[in-house]
Amino acid sequence: MPTDPDAHAHARELTVGVDLTGPDGRLNPAAVGWARHPLVDTTGIGRGPHRSWGRTKRWEYWNVATPTHVMALTVSSLDYAAVHEVWLFDRTDHRTWHRSATVLPARRVTLPPRLDDGAAHARAKNLTIDIEPDGAHRDGLHFNGLHFNGAAPSVHLRARIPGVEIDVVAVRPADHECLAVVVPFSATRFQYTVKDVALPAHGTVRIDGVPHTLPPGQSWAVLDHGRGLWPYRVRWQWGAGSGVSNGRVIGIQFGGAWTAGTGQTENGVILDGILHKIHDELAWQVDRANYLAPWRIRGTRLDATFTPVYDRTSRTNLGIVSSRTDQCFGYWSGSFVTIVGETVIFDGIFGWAEDVDNRW
Repeated sequence: MPTDPDAHAHARELTVGVDLTGPDGRLNPAAVGWARHPLVDTTGIGRGPHRSWGRTKRWEYWNVATPTHVMALTVSSLDYAAVHEVWLFDRTDHRTWHRSATVLPARRVTLPPRLDDGAAHARAKNLTIDIEPDGAHRDGLHFNGLHFNGAAPSVHLRARIPGVEIDVVAVRPADHECLAVVVPFSATRFQYTVKDVALPAHGTVRIDGVPHTLPPGQSWAVLDHGRGLWPYRVRWQWGAGSGVSNGRVIGIQFGGAWTAGTGQTENGVILDGILHKIHDELAWQVDRANYLAPWRIRGTRLDATFTPVYDRTSRTNLGIVSSRTDQCFGYWSGSFVTIVGETVIFDGIFGWAEDVDNRW
């Protein structure tokens, strides 16, 4: 097996199931690393004597992009509040439909203890979200002879806000790999993230009573699954994209800022369902005075450009809690060199890049 040139000692690949936390609620050192499948059991998150109220963050974020629309669903619990959102974007005329809800204290929200181990539900005024994994879980499968807790082969996404009804299924092909990472800020602050990109999607979105069918082979879903104990202030960049370029299915997953100094990264490219992990921190060049200018993301084996066409901005300042987000949608292009030396050129991959600063 060729040696990955940008790997370092802390980038350990997890190949068997492991608990995220110990009985005391602190980070289990054996869980630190990355995996191609959702191997980490987060059932114990937020429990034990070292639990810090207000630091536990749980969420399911799904984004589905079609040639004509983008839709996003968020179900989350931040300990002291449940924060949910449904957002729909028309790629032709940039019209949006949107409903968000912050419920204090957190209530009428359900999140499974670990990925796909049950449904996620959110209820608020003029907003409903249901995220339901297929019942035929892949628990008990073996990967290279090793047991792992697998993900459901499909997930049913349903949501309703005034003017919009979403009914979509995201499909996980049998050999599809994701990027799962445990990021250690400290023994009592850590995050488990699963980024699952380039998932085929089908279904319907109804807008103002008019149904729009998702075109097969041109509609892609992305999952951001998070469970962790977070510091009060954090900044991150996230870039994702899905599509077909030069006859290959390309999934883009880049992260920045929040993993710096932890020994872990959430960077990788999915080529035809196979994860090619990038272990080094990527250099992000972003014009924060003009987010619609091209972004440049570079690493040892990566040179990518993101060209935005729309900037979705969000600003919240509630004193102790605040958030600044610029999530730009547009197109990825560039090149990536695999560990066996193959240069992969990609172009026209639709997705997004975001720059976020949170006090939460």
